[in-house]
Amino acid sequence: MDHASRNRLTDRHLERFPGETLFDRIARAVCHAGCLPRKELYEAWEVARRVRRRLRGGRVVDLACGHGLLSGILLLLDDSSPHAIGIDRALPPSAAKLQTVLEAAWPRLAGRVKLRLGELEEVALTADDLVVSVHACGALTDQVIELTIAARAKLAVLPCCHDLATGGGVAFRGWLDGPLAMDVARVGRLQAAGYRVVTQTIPAEITPKNRLLLAEPG
Repeated sequence: MDHASRNRLTDRHLERFPGETLFDRIARAVCHAGCLPRKELYEAWEVARRVRRRLRGGRVVDLACGHGLLSGILLLLDDSSPHAIGIDRALPPSAAKLQTVLEAAWPRLAGRVKLRLGELEEVALTADDLVVSVHACGALTDQVIELTIAARAKLAVLPCCHDLATGGGVAFRGWLDGPLAMDVARVGRLQAAGYRVVTQTIPAEITPKNRLLLAEPG
């Protein structure tokens, strides 16, 4: 199975997830929803499990949340987070359907993931929050970082769509390719703000934009 495919998972793919692992159970729920690209399942899973190894608890705030799958997985992996809120400028019409299917499979999620349409800055962040964002395009990733720093919250971002014309990291571009230089500059920005930063990757066969940045206040 091509993990990077943008084709939707449907009930036709159930046989590919026969086990009783948490991932297989989540995948079957996604298949039942019939609305999520395969790539988004694998991205959300690989990000969530790396996040929860290091960043526990807190309200989950998913900025540029898309379908909101990441929020649900983070709650399943760490039930000490009370709830999650996701916000996006353009929520997919099928996002509510996915949440309904997840709640049917895990009743303890009922009412704990709230998705809403709006601008990222409309969420009032606090120092207790875990701010996450997967592939917030271009400068949106920088906005997520700045909002998180201002609140002194924990952070996990998987950047994408680097805008070299307006992005940072110019001083590194003699040694590093442009997108990597921008992400190195983002690490420096967080460290300068007193954050402890860990850099990881998710599998490149899911996405070439696979650099995961984890940070918490020092």
